[in-house]
Amino acid sequence: MSDLRVLVFAAHPDDEVLGMGGTIALHTSRGDEVRIVCVTDGSSTQYPGDADTRARKKEEARRAATELGVLDYVHLDLPDMRLDTVPHVEVNKVVEEHVRDFLPRQVYTPQPDVNLDHRALFDSVVVATRPTPEQHVRRLLTYAPTSSTEWTPASLNWFVPNWFVDVTATLERKLAAFAHYETERRPYPHPRSERAIRAAAELYGASSGCEYAEPFVLVRSLEPG
Repeated sequence: MSDLRVLVFAAHPDDEVLGMGGTIALHTSRGDEVRIVCVTDGSSTQYPGDADTRARKKEEARRAATELGVLDYVHLDLPDMRLDTVPHVEVNKVVEEHVRDFLPRQVYTPQPDVNLDHRALFDSVVVATRPTPEQHVRRLLTYAPTSSTEWTPASLNWFVPNWFVDVTATLERKLAAFAHYETERRPYPHPRSERAIRAAAELYGASSGCEYAEPFVLVRSLEPG
């Protein structure tokens, strides 16, 4: 059993699978302890007043996490697509609670892209993982949720990955996990389709010397002395 604790933040259910499902599966296969925290309800804006769809999306998220080997899945209820309307200090509080409780060594969060929820979450994760002497987190990375990061104008924020993970062994698990998100799947050529997800992994794999890869930005890392 590995002693690495990995905390994955998502703004919406499916961010984590689309952006780094293969990497999550690698962590769990190595015995790393992984917690996924989805901070918004993931439904209230897209399906206002629809309690059934909200419950369905939560169940889809849990099944997807289980497919990746994660049983510690936390789904919070901050407002979907309105995270930027929540006071920054309140989002900080939610994020900091999980960093203090779980004591991760490695943290992932969505790239601050065209989606304002991703930006608000990133800002709070940076606060919660700031490199103070007592900080437990040693590595912080951002991942790129499909159909968000690649839609971001270059003038706003350009995703330039400098960290790649070979997910050749776990890509099929990523695709199986995303298959649980029936409310989010779209036909090709939409980025949230199996063919597009596979094509993106193939592109990043060819860019980094393997068959399939997932891209990240390494924000900060403190290596052992």
